Amino acid sequence: MSMSVSISHELIHFVSHELLSGDLSDELSPEDDLLGDGLVDSLGMMRIVSHLEQQYGVVAPPEDVTIENFRTIAAIGRYVEERLQ
Repeated sequence: MSMSVSISHELIHFVSHELLSGDLSDELSPEDDLLGDGLVDSLGMMRIVSHLEQQYGVVAPPEDVTIENFRTIAAIGRYVEERLQ
């Protein structure tokens, strides 16, 4: 399992349990559009950014918090993996 896949699994758990009502782990896909589908709002996105810092030590400066980096769980996983290298 690649690092971004394990990061994606952990992020699905975080988003499902901390940001969405109920456990949607089985329904949330790494490719779901978090903002476009209304799954996460801007406050939720800031909680994800904070979680990345706490969980992985990755500080995402405001200029990195873009649609390209944070649209999906998979994109966030790739972003974290790149920052950890």
